[in-house]
Amino acid sequence: MFGNALTGWHLVIVLAVVLLLFGAAKLPALAKSVGQSARVFRGEMRSMKSDDAAGTEASPGTAAEESSPAEAVRE
Repeated sequence: MFGNALTGWHLVIVLAVVLLLFGAAKLPALAKSVGQSARVFRGEMRSMKSDDAAGTEASPGTAAEESSPAEAVRE
């Protein structure tokens, strides 16, 4: 719908608005907090991927040993 509507001037205007809203003194702290949040997010994503990889490396017999929902109802 918009295509390539965003140009370099749009970026300059957005940066000027951010500068007016937050002020020059708060921008370094804002950038630092965004960087820390991104670092935490990447760490959590890595731990989730490693948990998934560890789950798929489990022995193939574990899925067969679990009872099915139908068996649980009969018990």
